[in-house]
Amino acid sequence: MNDKVERSHRSDQEEFYQRLSYKDDVDLEAKLDEWERFYNFARLHRAHNGQLPYEALRDKLQ
Repeated sequence: MNDKVERSHRSDQEEFYQRLSYKDDVDLEAKLDEWERFYNFARLHRAHNGQLPYEALRDKLQ
């Protein structure tokens, strides 16, 4: 499980924090919310065979 967490942190660093510019904490919070929506509902993941994370979770819960 640790490798999955480390990979997630690397994705966050490479795809969010390194490209980030913000003005204040409120702006950062809004950008983080936007990133989480994109990451979970729009960005395809190889780890889930091309599925979105919410699709992979939905399939496991069915």
